[in-house]
Amino acid sequence: MTKLKPNVNDRDHGTGAKNASVTLVEYGDFQCPHCGRAHPLLQRLLKEMEGELYFVFRHFPLQEIHPVALMAAQAAEAAAKQGKFWPMHDLIFEHQNNLHGNSFLDFAEQLDLNIGQFAKHWKSEEVLEKVELDFESGVRSGVNGTPTFFVNGQPLFSYDGTYESLAEGVRLLA
Repeated sequence: MTKLKPNVNDRDHGTGAKNASVTLVEYGDFQCPHCGRAHPLLQRLLKEMEGELYFVFRHFPLQEIHPVALMAAQAAEAAAKQGKFWPMHDLIFEHQNNLHGNSFLDFAEQLDLNIGQFAKHWKSEEVLEKVELDFESGVRSGVNGTPTFFVNGQPLFSYDGTYESLAEGVRLLA
């Protein structure tokens, strides 16, 4: 695996302290069970490292094994058009075991999104292109599975699905 390509930039969705000394990037798939298990670990890490960590999510939908992953990524990007990427991201992971086309519309309603705008963006070329650019950057960075993490541009190899391996790995590469 190589370094992160491209570096974190303005087209990325990030949360936490943007000027933090540590940037953690996840290439994730909304339907991947391993990503689903990592989600609460990442939330915990963000709380524990508040002010020290900036977390970025990039889409890496593995469509051959997760048929709804692309649709979910597009839904998150459509929500982003209304400033709700992270709430949609969280809802999708929290309901990962029951994802289908109508669930994304239900999530949009729960988030008080303009449904007409959401539907328009959800199926737009612009949103699809954003997801594809994330995926391509993952390929260029050597990603071949999800979740894959990078800390300050370096691959995190120590993550084994536990909080300890994630937190320790982030601190070692920081």
